[in-house]
Parts: sequence; structure tokens; C-alpha cells
Amino acid sequence: MEWVETTGKTVEEAKELALDQLGVDQEDAEFELLEEPKTGLFGRPRGDARVRARILPKSPRAKVERKRRPKKEDGGSAAAAEAPDRQSTSSNEANVSRGTSPSRERAEPRRNKEPMDPAEQCTVVEEFLTGLAESFGFSATATAVFEDEDLRVNLTGENLGVMVGPRLVTLEAIQEITRNTLQRQAAGREYGRVTVDIEGIRDRRKQALTTFVTEQAATVTSGTTVVFEVMSSADRKQVHDVASEIDGISSVSEGEDPRRRVVLKSV
Repeated sequence: MEWVETTGKTVEEAKELALDQLGVDQEDAEFELLEEPKTGLFGRPRGDARVRARILPKSPRAKVERKRRPKKEDGGSAAAAEAPDRQSTSSNEANVSRGTSPSRERAEPRRNKEPMDPAEQCTVVEEFLTGLAESFGFSATATAVFEDEDLRVNLTGENLGVMVGPRLVTLEAIQEITRNTLQRQAAGREYGRVTVDIEGIRDRRKQALTTFVTEQAATVTSGTTVVFEVMSSADRKQVHDVASEIDGISSVSEGEDPRRRVVLKSV
């Protein structure tokens, strides 16, 4: 998974901007602190924080077999004996320079967990969401499928609007509960990134949001801005993606969670 690099006045702001670009929640992202803001005269901040982030890998990385180096004559053995120490020191220094501690590198293998069976994952989320709909008093059918490493489940039925909520707020909460349920059932095993949809509302909202952003961008002139309503990180990412394709328009997220919003500006 490719890394994205962002800057902000604080480390938290830089992380939020990275989450906007990735379109995921913080627990699904991996961060590296590249540079912290410095303190200037009278304690005033000077410079920006710089981080890089990517979506947390869900599968173990492939092992790369190293080729054996040919032995050197005339003291080559002594040099080879010293090489691991120099390499370890160099690696640690490189980690420190980019804000990554050696201890974090050693912790990386803990992600190589046993994968949870995909069919079992689908069964867990389908049964949970079907039961949840019944607790609301609705009859619904949940269908889960895997797309790459993403576990997507769609709930269909009648009168399910109450489970969506304004601006998908209720649906986002249901998605988080579903993810937590799958995490408990996984019991330490690897599981897919969960996306819950109801009657395909996410795709319809994405299309409507694309049209709305395009229309609003046409109203932006020099010196004016368009401020959108409070949005989730996924919706903010969609706005940023659409704005990036429009000439003469830039977008930026402002505010603090959970009330962050996107602003369109002319460039």
C-alpha cells in the first residue's frame, strides 16, 4: 500500500489530513512521524509537522531471500563480522531520522497473524446485521462479499432508512459496531476491512456528492470560498478527490473532529 505524506501546524492536524486522503479511520491507518514542529522565540511554534501514512496492511509481507555474499580474502572475514553491527547502527540512525524508533521496526512481525477464514467472516457479519435489523423491528437480508482485502456487506429490506440516519451517521455507527463484532470473533486472527452498506446508499451518496461538489466548484471565484457541511472522513476524501480533478480549485479540511468540514478555494 502506497504512503501519503502530509504537513500541518500540529502532528494531529497532519494526521487528520492524511486520514482525509486515505479515507479511513485512525485505527485502520499506520503513521510515521517525519518531522515535529519546532518551538521558536517566546515559545511560538515554528515550522510544520510532517507525517506519512498508509492503510494498515492486512496480509503478511512476502519474505525476500538475501543472496549470500562471496567471501573476501585478506581480512574479508573480519570486515563481514563487523558489517551486521554497522548495518544495524545505520538502520537505527535512519529510523530515528525519519521519526521511526528501532523498537517499532522490531514490532512489525506481530502483524503476521493467522488469517480468519473469509467464509467465516461473511457469516459473522451477515448474522450480526440480520439480527440487528430484527432488533429494529425490520426484516432484512445481509449479503457479504470480499473484494481484495475489503469485506463489503449490503443490507436489503424495507423501511431501513432509520438505520442510515442523516448524513449516514447511524450507518457509520453500525459499521463500527459490526467491525468490533468481527474483531472479537477473529480472536487475534487477521480479518478484512469492513464496509457496511444499506440498499446501496453509499454509491448513491457518492454520485450525488460528486455532482454537488462539481456544481459548487463552478461558483467559486477569485477571493471566494465554498464551505461544506460537517462530513465523515470518507465523504471528505470524496470531496478532495473530485476537487483535485477540477482546474483552478483547491480543497482543504478545517475544524476539529467530529466537526471537520471541507472548504473549496480558487487557485
